[in-house]
Amino acid sequence: LAEIPMIPGSDGPISSVEEVREFGEKHGYPLLIKAVNGGGGRGMRAVNSPEEVETAYALAKSEALKAFGNDEIYLEKYLKDPKHIEVQILGDEQGEIVHLYERDCSVQRRHQKVVEMAPATFVKPELRKRICDAAVKLMKNVDYISAGTVEFLATADDEFYFIEVNPRIQVEHTVTEAITGIDIVQSQIRIAEGYGIHSPEVGIPEQDKIGIRGEAI
Repeated sequence: LAEIPMIPGSDGPISSVEEVREFGEKHGYPLLIKAVNGGGGRGMRAVNSPEEVETAYALAKSEALKAFGNDEIYLEKYLKDPKHIEVQILGDEQGEIVHLYERDCSVQRRHQKVVEMAPATFVKPELRKRICDAAVKLMKNVDYISAGTVEFLATADDEFYFIEVNPRIQVEHTVTEAITGIDIVQSQIRIAEGYGIHSPEVGIPEQDKIGIRGEAI
């Protein structure tokens, strides 16, 4: 397995207030109650203390049922003021995978991205390497092909946690193109035609030769 850091969470849906209390005792507060069928920032409720558990549990289940037709919920450790980082990936049919560095998408409204910046200005070189290496390791683990994005939350103490993969090109890919000089759409098409990442037809250099050219927003 890829063995990359994950946010502590419940092992599947929960069905009682007591499970929330036990999770809080083990991992601390605040924590998040999240709808199993939620998405796009909807279906989440923060619990800041043991006193809030019972009310938050009832409201979360009610809101999940009303919004998604399913009241199943699960738990996750709440990270205070994390940065939302996404790493651009390209993989080919020959098993080669490279990253094109990260984008900072922490400026959000209702958990929806509003501003994308590349590279992430707060990320130190050592943390950047760890995050990007983790993204490549994960995608190699699943033999990923084409363009994709691996998303993480990074904390003030230089820790990071995997949250999801978007197995497609995203609208904000142009920010990465601006700082790397690599045409991601064209590369994706050439890779689909069977060409390798480092072939003349795709033209992407080896990982250590891919640099960052300034900043973009």
